[in-house]
Amino acid sequence: MVRLSRAETQERNRAKVLTAAEREFAEHGFRDAKIDRIAERAELTRGAVYSNFPGKRALYFAVLAKLAEEAPVPANAHRGRTARDALGALARAWVGHLPFGVDLMPEVLADDRVRLPFTQLMKLNAVLLSLALEELRPAERAPGDPPARLVRLAGTVLTTLHGASALAAAAPGFGEPFDTISACEQLAGLDLNDFWPPPAVVPPARPADDPWAPPLAIDRVRAEEVPLTGDGVVAVLGLHRLDAAEEAVRAGAAVTVVLVTGEPAELAPLARLMLGELCGCLRQAFPERAWPRLRVVCDETGAIAAAAGLPAVSDGTEAAVRVEGDRIVARADGRGACHAVAARAPSKTTAG
Repeated sequence: MVRLSRAETQERNRAKVLTAAEREFAEHGFRDAKIDRIAERAELTRGAVYSNFPGKRALYFAVLAKLAEEAPVPANAHRGRTARDALGALARAWVGHLPFGVDLMPEVLADDRVRLPFTQLMKLNAVLLSLALEELRPAERAPGDPPARLVRLAGTVLTTLHGASALAAAAPGFGEPFDTISACEQLAGLDLNDFWPPPAVVPPARPADDPWAPPLAIDRVRAEEVPLTGDGVVAVLGLHRLDAAEEAVRAGAAVTVVLVTGEPAELAPLARLMLGELCGCLRQAFPERAWPRLRVVCDETGAIAAAAGLPAVSDGTEAAVRVEGDRIVARADGRGACHAVAARAPSKTTAG
């Protein structure tokens, strides 16, 4: 009989806890679920559960994240070629998973430590949805100009969908899912006079010449493992600073957003859940050519941040580096860092 290493045993126990917790939450809901019953289902001790998860809420977030990430894309998924059709398909995918996770919003409301990251994750999701919509809804613009910004429209769509989720939990039977789908389709033509104001103050981007050798990571937008190589900007953002992602995107650079947190055991699963829910629906609803080119990875161990020169991170972290030819050639820290590095012109050697 082969002996498992300590790490392998912990990973096996974690998987058993997640499977047991999924059944417990499905049968009893979050409020009435019991850690003792989860431990019994997993054939582990109560202490073994807590050695993997700091509390019931962290375990709940982890279960929901797992479900969101493992949700299969239907073989016959209809991807819209227009913004209207894509938003309708997005809404159909969304309302299909309303019943599970109905206790999420009360847990968000109950604790400010969760509410602020949740708000920032919503803002990041609005940017991701906007970038997809901008590829499908051409606007009148001069040749060479970027598409019109649609973040406010994306936020309105997400407000509609999350409102439908909340009402499905609070008032079962109220509202018609097909009306929600139709409403989202109609929102495609909404003009909210959107614009993006550049940050008023940015720190200077400092020249650098450091190696860039990060580990492989999972791009949560496309749900695939990717090497974080290639020229572009790597933005390391704590869960209180995710709105800074757009400051890098609008500068026109290729951007990878690296999410970090000071509470990875609880908040990292929340981030994976939020991204998994939206991006899973987005991949079903939008043609691949419209999927956001922005890459988003969750750095739960801090290994990617360390490769960028950040030995410690928090939810307030904002730092960015520009990578060219597997070298870090510029960096900035603090508010405005993402825009400062993204707006910096590539070096002459890589600009050609």
